[in-house]
Amino acid sequence: MTPQDNKQENTQVSAVDLQDEIHHVNNPVLELPTIEKKYLGQIRGYVKEGSSFYFTDGKAKVEVKLFSDEIIRVRLAPEGVFLADFSYATVQLASGPTSYTIEEDDDRYQINTAKTSCIVRKADFHISFADTEGKVTNQDAKAMHWEENVDFGGYYVYCTKSAPADEVFYGLGDKASNLNLRGHRVKNWNSDTYSYAFNQDPLYKTIPFYLGVVEGQSYGIFFDNTFKTYFDFAAEQPDQTSFWSEGGELQYYYIQGPQMLDVVRRYHQLTGTHYLPPLWAIGYHQCRWSYYPEKMVRDVTTEFRKRQIPCDAIYLDIDYMDGYRCFTWNKKYFPDPRKMIADLAADGFKTVVMIDPGIKVDENYWVFQEGQANNYFCRRGDDYFMEGFVWPGRCQFPDYTNPEVRDWWGGLYQGLVEDGVAGFWNDMNEPAVFGRGTFPDDVRHHYDGYRGSHRKAHNIYGMQMVRATYDGLKKLYRDKRPFTITRAAYSGVQRYSSVWTGDNIATWEHLRIGLLQLQRLSVSGLSFCGTDIGGFTGNPDGELYTRWMQFGVFSPFMRVHSAGDTRDREPWSFGSEWEAICKKFIELRYQLIPYIYTAFWQQHKYGDPILRPIAMLEQHIPQNLRREEEFAFGDHILVSPVLNPGQSSKTVYLPAGSWYYYFDCTKYEGGLEHQVATPLDEMPIFVRGGSLIPEHPIMQHTAETKIPVLTLRLFFAEGRFNSYLYHDQGDTFGYESKEYAWRHFIVEGEAASLKISQLAEGHYRPYHAEYKIYLIGMPSVLSGMKVDGMLVPIEKDQDGAYILVDAEFKKIVAQT
Repeated sequence: MTPQDNKQENTQVSAVDLQDEIHHVNNPVLELPTIEKKYLGQIRGYVKEGSSFYFTDGKAKVEVKLFSDEIIRVRLAPEGVFLADFSYATVQLASGPTSYTIEEDDDRYQINTAKTSCIVRKADFHISFADTEGKVTNQDAKAMHWEENVDFGGYYVYCTKSAPADEVFYGLGDKASNLNLRGHRVKNWNSDTYSYAFNQDPLYKTIPFYLGVVEGQSYGIFFDNTFKTYFDFAAEQPDQTSFWSEGGELQYYYIQGPQMLDVVRRYHQLTGTHYLPPLWAIGYHQCRWSYYPEKMVRDVTTEFRKRQIPCDAIYLDIDYMDGYRCFTWNKKYFPDPRKMIADLAADGFKTVVMIDPGIKVDENYWVFQEGQANNYFCRRGDDYFMEGFVWPGRCQFPDYTNPEVRDWWGGLYQGLVEDGVAGFWNDMNEPAVFGRGTFPDDVRHHYDGYRGSHRKAHNIYGMQMVRATYDGLKKLYRDKRPFTITRAAYSGVQRYSSVWTGDNIATWEHLRIGLLQLQRLSVSGLSFCGTDIGGFTGNPDGELYTRWMQFGVFSPFMRVHSAGDTRDREPWSFGSEWEAICKKFIELRYQLIPYIYTAFWQQHKYGDPILRPIAMLEQHIPQNLRREEEFAFGDHILVSPVLNPGQSSKTVYLPAGSWYYYFDCTKYEGGLEHQVATPLDEMPIFVRGGSLIPEHPIMQHTAETKIPVLTLRLFFAEGRFNSYLYHDQGDTFGYESKEYAWRHFIVEGEAASLKISQLAEGHYRPYHAEYKIYLIGMPSVLSGMKVDGMLVPIEKDQDGAYILVDAEFKKIVAQT
């Protein structure tokens, strides 16, 4: 630039400045008010409507609504007008407890149910909750507050609670951090986070639900807000925990304990439990980006059967599509997909395929044509279609918050279902867009009639996609249960899908991160969860892969998955030594299928998390609140994965009671730490004394054969214990009309006798006619036995099982 050019530019700038000055004189600028937080003031009164109490300070209103004796919702309306009562997360609940009272004195109002009290302080609108003995479990440190959002309208809304020095916090779903969240500040904004690191935040899922444990008692907070939300667990202020959002309503549910298990069950009353998956979905699954062409798929599945390594499902990633166009086949790679899938099914393999939300902009592509013709794609604030680049190139994206779009999307699966595809995997649905991360904020969404921008819909976009998938498949499969898996999620997604932890790395650190993530997801309402076994990116060695496989056996969702630029990840890929160990543990998964399926039923029926941290088992012991490496898998099995290379032993804590080491039945005393050897072909697995564990014979897939005799392994302990067993048809919805067999075993052990009683429920007749019972750890040899009052001879088979009994027995009494 020349000096003359510079002079001209300066002159032009001065002219613009002069024009601005003249404009300001003629049109004075109005000064905007300073934005500051506004707090609730002194309460002036309340009104009652049904099970809701509406308190006001003269302008703002707060609703306290009783949903049950243990669940209370609090809502804030800064201007006295509440938003529509709509949520994608919650299911219909009965309105209110059977009885409740309200008391008033000079200082406060107190609303009492049979289990909980909500106290509202008159002077400053502080809200607290207490149990029936008056012990406060949760209380405000400040009144609820808000500030105007000058960029978008609406409010930033805040809630701040007291955090006693000994309080610990769990939950929030997909967080790659230690189980106890105290000292952390986290954000909820579903994000595509390839190769994420320890403590990286946010990740793929938004689950704004946490549990607090203080002085041995637990409670829960569910902040049902789909905007970008934040949680501070005594990070900024060591005696306070806060949650807030960048829009929407301050609406949270308080859930009374006192046990963590109680809280999680009641959270499921709010948001629903997992659908009961088809039996094959809890077998071992093999995946890669990508198995193609068809010959590779056939070679991999043939190798499984040749090596007699059990497997139920094979996955096809995006390369099975024609130019990454969803709901199409690449006929070069898969010339006859229907025949291939039928052949795989005949060999016991279910086929699962990937579907992404991005629809290629292509006037000759039928899915794009239908979406355009019916105005099903998202639009921006200026009414242009939202477009972005993902795998197919330039794409448009369906608005899954529109019920009409969901119905359309669900029907698009018809061709793939007719081809025989058994399961579907929804990926990239944060939503992820190359280059920009996600959609711009101004994208508009139908939101089931409660319209809003992408700021409101972002965190539920993936959930509504997989909801559309699940609902569509229920219609297409008719009486068969769908299997779906999603990467992005919001609270309540468990009603529609399983989840996995996204694009992890083949490192020992990520094996540990996965251990933490799955425990956290399970106590956050997403029990049907898993990791990419072996790591998605990077290259594990045989030891890391094998230790991860051992942990994977006790992941509710068990799938190996990896990127295409990494080494092979099949169980035989690391040599014969590692193959033998992997095979042993995959076989163990199949032996435990009846136990695992029962755990899934208990999650579906009662809301019991499948994975349970030690803190959930013994929350009254302070040091257990920070234990992370051991967890319970269902009611009776405790696992402590090996997390370090070359590790020959590890310290394992066992909760109170007696425990048996699974591999050699050595008995251990609970309530203590033990040093346990960790040879490469074993992992610390313990069974609680008094438990009755059902087992199948080793099969190559879950439907390989019917089992006429079911094995029950009884691990003796003195006392009275409960075990359960669930059977059904394995793939239909008959269980909804009691087409199932639910068995409740009551085991009573004494020094000189053992009694096993069986209670039955349901109309389904199990496939097995008899039980084979192994009695482990009996104090002495049996001297006599009665089955339903009749003396029977004591016999042992060649495997050492004591008895063979009719599956319909009511009571067995054995004398030693």
